[in-house]
Amino acid sequence: MQLSAWVRLACLVVAAVWPWGPALRAQPLDKVSFATNWVAEAEHGGFYQALADGTYRKYGLDVTIVPGGPQVNNRLLMTVGKVDFYLSANLLQSFDAVAQGIPTLAVAALFQKDPQVLLAHPGQGVERFEDLKKLTLLISSEGLASYFQWMRNEFGFKEEQTRPYTFNPQPFLADKRSGMQGYVTSEPYAVEKQGGFKPKIFLLADYGFNTYSTLIETRREMVESKADIVRRFVEASIIGWYNYIYHDNSAANALIKQHNPEMTDELLAYSVAKMKEYGIVDSGDSLELGIGAMTEARVASFFDKMVRAGVVKPGIDFRQAYTPRFVNKRVGIELRPKN
Repeated sequence: MQLSAWVRLACLVVAAVWPWGPALRAQPLDKVSFATNWVAEAEHGGFYQALADGTYRKYGLDVTIVPGGPQVNNRLLMTVGKVDFYLSANLLQSFDAVAQGIPTLAVAALFQKDPQVLLAHPGQGVERFEDLKKLTLLISSEGLASYFQWMRNEFGFKEEQTRPYTFNPQPFLADKRSGMQGYVTSEPYAVEKQGGFKPKIFLLADYGFNTYSTLIETRREMVESKADIVRRFVEASIIGWYNYIYHDNSAANALIKQHNPEMTDELLAYSVAKMKEYGIVDSGDSLELGIGAMTEARVASFFDKMVRAGVVKPGIDFRQAYTPRFVNKRVGIELRPKN
């Protein structure tokens, strides 16, 4: 046997018997925690998808999802460093962070459209958005301080026509001359189930309330010192969302139900269908730039509307609220169905 053959054989033997060789070559996963703003639901589906199907692991991440809830302040946990990332509802929270000097950034926008809607009864002459002025509107205190101020400024709605929303559809069901706030992915379903009719749906995003929604937020120091982890978490989450809304999401839904036993398959299917129907996740800029897209023009437009409505102060620098550094790269765009 020639010397080179002996050398190759010796190398094979060493590789076979060296007990910790593969362990030394394997890269350890980076542990990452991601806190949501509510109990597990389809609106968090892309993150659960990336966890359930191994996408996060493929990106070298060991991700723990920390569900939110009515008495949980997960955003505070993120700002003080107890968790790495947080699911933020909309850009108003990002603007507020700048105003208060809180060192956080939005690094991706998984929803191109905010799912906030107003619902009305059919057959009440409410066909256009402006027709909602005829109704008593059930609005939460948070909604009154945010999107309703935009409605007042842009369309002339009056606060006198509002009543408190208690997150219970019964007052709306009992009064045909009322309207009710909700998410397009959930409250219309509850109305259909409890009221036996399909409500009229007005998605605020389609009338100019153009905030991004379901944003990934993190601390500035994460972006500065662990940019590669931020990039991998954002890109894996984007792929998770493509797979959740367009492909087999059964594993993600099983994990959602594990975290939230009250969730049903029927509501999950309804929510995904509405996200697709209304272009909540994939529309507008994301069609070209990919899911998660954020542009300065869009952020500036929403900021200007909120200033005019008196919701945010004009003196803050909205560019400090977000960074497009980790998005707009068409990551995962090949996963979108061709038809």
